[in-house]
Amino acid sequence: MSYGRAPRRRFTLLAAPAAAAALALTLTACSSDSQTGGGGDTNFVTGKGGIATAAKGDRVEAPKLDGESLDGKKLDLADYKGKVIVLNAWGSWCAPCRLESKYFTKVAKATEDQGVQFVGVNTRDTERAQAVSFEKDYGVTYPSFYDPTGKLLLRFPKGTFRLQSIPSTVVIDRDGKLAARFVGGINDTQLREMIDPLIAEK
Repeated sequence: MSYGRAPRRRFTLLAAPAAAAALALTLTACSSDSQTGGGGDTNFVTGKGGIATAAKGDRVEAPKLDGESLDGKKLDLADYKGKVIVLNAWGSWCAPCRLESKYFTKVAKATEDQGVQFVGVNTRDTERAQAVSFEKDYGVTYPSFYDPTGKLLLRFPKGTFRLQSIPSTVVIDRDGKLAARFVGGINDTQLREMIDPLIAEK
């Protein structure tokens, strides 16, 4: 009988280090993913209604964002330093973008005097003319980056913008840090829920 037990003990002893090694590899992978350059942890916590926020002390820096606007002019997010910035990724081909545009226009006008700047990131439109027509049709007056291949969006940390999920909206606080995010079409009430706490911050 003793001969029957030994193989099982040897199997257990051999399996234990293997399991520990597998666990170590898993933990290392999780750790390295959150520290990868260009990625990183946004510290967003998703609350009720799908709005994800980061506490003031836990926010990470928004990346530098500069390029051309839809009208071919230079556009640099740094020019709005000190303001609350609402950054919306959209495309003229996107049905939810058409639905939410009236809310963005409404809230942009309502919060302009409160130090809030709306900026769009137009993506996956192969021709500027399509995007320009969209803005005219829906009364969008704030500027948008022209980013047909999504290169500007890729500057953001992982967990911020999802290129496969357009529209997406990110709010940057007055200190230039990522404060809130919503993936999908959004309405004016949800926008105010993201913006108003940041307007009130000192």
